[in-house]
Amino acid sequence: MDFYHKLLKKPLTSIHNRQLHGDVLLLSVIIGVWGGLSAVILKNIAYYTHQWVTRGFDFGTGYYVYLGLPVIGLTLTVLFTKYVVKANLSHGVSIVLHAISKRFGKIRSHNLYSSMVASIFTITFGGSMGFEAPIVLTGGAIGSFLGRKFHMSRKTVIILVGAGASGALAGIFKAPIAATVFSLEILMIDLTMASLIPILISAVSGATMAYFLMGNGVLFSIHLDRMYDVNNLPFYALLGIFTGLVSLYFNRTTFLIEDLMGKLKKDSEKVLIGGLAIGVIIFIFPSIYGEGYEFLRQLISGQGGSLINQSVMPSSGRITHILLLLFLIMIFKVIAMATTGASGGVGGIFAPSLFMGGVAGVFFAKMVNLLPFVSVPEKNMGLVGMAGVMAGVMHAPLTGIFLVAEFTGSYQLFAPLIFTAIFSYLTISLFETHSIYTKRLAEKGELMTHHKDKAVLQMMRVSPLIETNFKTINKNATLGDLVHVLANSERNIVAVVDDDNNFQGIIFMNDIRNIIFKPELYDKIKVDELMYMPEPLVSPDDTMEEVTKKFQDSGNFNLPVIKDGKYLGFVSRAQVFSQYRKLLKEFSDE
Repeated sequence: MDFYHKLLKKPLTSIHNRQLHGDVLLLSVIIGVWGGLSAVILKNIAYYTHQWVTRGFDFGTGYYVYLGLPVIGLTLTVLFTKYVVKANLSHGVSIVLHAISKRFGKIRSHNLYSSMVASIFTITFGGSMGFEAPIVLTGGAIGSFLGRKFHMSRKTVIILVGAGASGALAGIFKAPIAATVFSLEILMIDLTMASLIPILISAVSGATMAYFLMGNGVLFSIHLDRMYDVNNLPFYALLGIFTGLVSLYFNRTTFLIEDLMGKLKKDSEKVLIGGLAIGVIIFIFPSIYGEGYEFLRQLISGQGGSLINQSVMPSSGRITHILLLLFLIMIFKVIAMATTGASGGVGGIFAPSLFMGGVAGVFFAKMVNLLPFVSVPEKNMGLVGMAGVMAGVMHAPLTGIFLVAEFTGSYQLFAPLIFTAIFSYLTISLFETHSIYTKRLAEKGELMTHHKDKAVLQMMRVSPLIETNFKTINKNATLGDLVHVLANSERNIVAVVDDDNNFQGIIFMNDIRNIIFKPELYDKIKVDELMYMPEPLVSPDDTMEEVTKKFQDSGNFNLPVIKDGKYLGFVSRAQVFSQYRKLLKEFSDE
């Protein structure tokens, strides 16, 4: 810390008054370098672990081992998450979104390494997911850790979480622009200069670290045989509609399998059933093993025939057989991916969505080329299809466009990428309001959006706003007892409870003003004759949007807070408004 102060020659501060301070910019560089280094370490450990796990057999021979490997990987993952880190790591991006929406960017420190370790266990042993979500969670944890370590404001911590996610993602894909767009589009960080500059710096730092350690090669270095042809734009639009429907299948199947697996109560049952199901799928279709990038690369480059034939359902070479196998691979890839996550595996949907998009693009191109007098390039369609499915699954067309453009090292397909991504997004939007990342959070009211008012309400919680200086009285007490309580009360409302603190109702002083000065009634009137049950009641688990609606609908200035029938206190309209104004001011400053 002392070194840090000397280096900056000023105290730590946060972003305010439209200034980008050196401490934030320096932290962005550190976060980006750390995130990029983490991505490189993860990729290398995963590569060598995969080589060790699959040593002695390949896609062509000896793949009976596939039947057991996923069970081993899931077992190691569940043991690690349950007994070592003691946390659920299954949805990395959703964890980051929840931290931004409900925890002011606070991510637990074990996420600096835990999701990386768990994902290696899951994916290298055959789990059909990707390393991108774990590295995004790792990067977000880096930003959160350093932001809190140096006592940054809550708004700045959230920006640094986005910077960390972008730095790590840029490191794994060598795609700084796409990584920056990811934080703005998916993590929904505000698009202001105060947030954009740190995220850009971190993304470039992460990508630079990856370039320095791993060279300047891109994930899909594919030579395009045919350039973009404007006459094919209608087919790219149709591809967008098709990938939008594929995305819908992707999301709906994922949620369905998660719900079905969630009915299993024991982790051992999930691991065994899920692991065996994945094993059978990758036994039939070895190309679905792990991330699947190697198969995807060869398929798009026109060399995927041999890998397709390694299935236990080999193609005869006829186009109808190839189309059938590609269709089945798309169907079962999603099932394998969703089962991996629902069985306790740790990984992300980046790789599966890119895989599905590439296969969908090639499948669509082959279908179109069956038509007379029509010829569309399969390579181009495969690459563009990746952006289509990513745009649909994640509701993030810009991320899909820039990611595919960057990791292929070519912007020659920019117009088709835009066409397909937009049409895919519009198609799935007809059926799904939220992305695969945000649907569960939105259902629970825990999703922050770019709408600043709603974002502030999402960050507010009921529990810190509960006021406990309201007096209570037992329902069996007399009017005389009530008068004594009112004489010592600062408020004009008294909560009525029973012997076990169960809430019975309230007494509003204005309602009894006409009898409190009549001593002859003190022993004759009981409290339970004066109380009434107010509406509505508030639970500490309510979202602040629900609470504000209750205030608006009822017109009350104070609402009782009840949990499991027990009285906790009151929440006041004034306190809610005061906290709202405070947070809104904090998150409006740049």
